[in-house]
Amino acid sequence: MRAYQSPHCLSHDPKQYFRRGEIIDHPESDERHRVLLSAAKEIGCECLEPADFGEAPIRAVHSDDYVDFLASAWSRRDEIPGEPRDELLGNHFSKPQMHARPEGLLGQLGYYACDTSTPIREGSWSAIYWSAQCAIAAAEDSMKSGLSYALCRPPGHHAFADAAAGFCYLNNASIAAGYLRALTNDRVAVLDIDVHHGNGTQGIFYDQSKVLTVSIHCDTSDYYPFFAGYPDETGKGRGKGYNLNLPLPKGTGDEVFLNALKTACERIQKYQPVALVVALGLDAAKEDPIGAFEISKDGFAAAGTMISSLGLPTSFIQEGGYLCPALPENLKAFLTAVEAAA
Repeated sequence: MRAYQSPHCLSHDPKQYFRRGEIIDHPESDERHRVLLSAAKEIGCECLEPADFGEAPIRAVHSDDYVDFLASAWSRRDEIPGEPRDELLGNHFSKPQMHARPEGLLGQLGYYACDTSTPIREGSWSAIYWSAQCAIAAAEDSMKSGLSYALCRPPGHHAFADAAAGFCYLNNASIAAGYLRALTNDRVAVLDIDVHHGNGTQGIFYDQSKVLTVSIHCDTSDYYPFFAGYPDETGKGRGKGYNLNLPLPKGTGDEVFLNALKTACERIQKYQPVALVVALGLDAAKEDPIGAFEISKDGFAAAGTMISSLGLPTSFIQEGGYLCPALPENLKAFLTAVEAAA
């Protein structure tokens, strides 16, 4: 299997994260990239840097003003008075009742974000951009080789068309799906197995019928992202019936998770897409420091087997999965099982 990664993805290294009333070290560290890349190499993945597909596939999914903001925010940092800073982060956020777009950088940092988990640093845009390029390269590769992996960092599935959220800036899986739609002019499915609901992906395709979105995740009634991810969210307009949420309780183990995955795969089979994009979160692991499930290495292997058995051209787009000894082992188990079942 070919794996796409970019050294540019190391240039984004957020330092702090406000979680449950405390400032902690940011979990989405550059060390994740190194650990996952090493794991991919250990199982024989051919690790390549992606071609530059440009901004067009990104802007096909994200609003122009949002992409322009991400690309220019760091160069505008002097708009904020005070001492030079290493990170840009908003502290006032818009809601539907407050929808005006401010002109200043400080206001836009809140306008284009949903929470305090997405700081912008000197190298952030380079990492964000090349993370998306990895996803596009893997998507294109999957149509030729059948299977591919994108080591995307930062991750993407919480990013909306016009806002960052949950460590995510550009929605890599959605960009990959959009690219495949344009490439094939046919149906594409996105399967998200991160422990957190893929709220950004759902939002991007919610009114569309040509991209099926399926998410298996921890029940959001008391877990991030809280405000989406419920079973009654099935799409709207032309997209009605093309979004499937499968929330599971905290503490979910292999058996319940794999039963939900079986349901997800049955829905995907019924949809008959020409390609599948998998938002591969490894934070469902029982050892994950911010996860809420108890999925074992064998559980990830079984998931890989089940997904691969669909027989679809599939690109695996890295989402969550945070530093712990199990992280590289789970990636190796999953991808090894995927290839064995192909």
